[in-house]
Amino acid sequence: MSDDVRGEDPTSSDNSDSSSGDSVGPKKPRSFWKELPLLIIIALMLALLIKTFLVQAFSIPSDSMQNTLQRGDRVLVDKLTPWFGSEPERGEVVVFHDPGGWLENTAAPEPNVVQKFLSFIGLMPSAEEKDLIKRVIAVGGDSVECKKNGPVKVNGKSLDEKSYIFPGDTPCNDEPFGPLKVPEGRIWVMGDHRQNSLDSRYHQELPGNGTVANDEVVGRAIVVAWPVNRWSMLSVPGTFDQQGLSAAGVAMSAAPGALGLAGAVPLVLWRRRRLTGGRTAG
Repeated sequence: MSDDVRGEDPTSSDNSDSSSGDSVGPKKPRSFWKELPLLIIIALMLALLIKTFLVQAFSIPSDSMQNTLQRGDRVLVDKLTPWFGSEPERGEVVVFHDPGGWLENTAAPEPNVVQKFLSFIGLMPSAEEKDLIKRVIAVGGDSVECKKNGPVKVNGKSLDEKSYIFPGDTPCNDEPFGPLKVPEGRIWVMGDHRQNSLDSRYHQELPGNGTVANDEVVGRAIVVAWPVNRWSMLSVPGTFDQQGLSAAGVAMSAAPGALGLAGAVPLVLWRRRRLTGGRTAG
């Protein structure tokens, strides 16, 4: 016997009294044009929620991240993982709010009505917010430096940056720096087009000494979404995975596993005692 719940058949014997006028016929579906405003409202609400908590599109206004990103590219930025305690990691491309003074002499164009609307629903970045996009080179607790004609070094390890810095650029000949230690809860960022990027190196006189607070980070850029012929994922270069780049990070990542093992041993022993009725093996 089926458990399906079905609509009543108006031609069945149960509805033989339909001629009496007591029965009600099936409701006519509402007109599409009457439903359209509701659909638009729901779509806008979903777009606003996605923009606020999940993903937001940003356009690239400069050449500071060439060749990884070109002027006019649209990137999608992951805004969800920071809500779960995720922090910026070395090698990631991140969007962050102006920490103060970085874009002091940059005039933002006045958006028109259409641009304001597209910004509101997340299809365009807000013109009122001054945001930047750079690559994370070092995180809180790291030591970072770059001498003239030398590579960028993080915790004494040289970075092989050929895969992402602009062809013909040097790692830092235009503005050598360090060694310096990145404060906890902050990041050191640099553009991939080193000779055309006013990044952490050029703002060491400001509060934070050129570093950016993790709280200022909007999210990680994960994909180039537009134009279509430039679609690509923004992965972390392999040089940031080299062994020993962060001895502290390895120790911290091992700590949860060690604590879990320490907590599991007593539970296993207690369970074994219950199963054996408290007897010990001979």
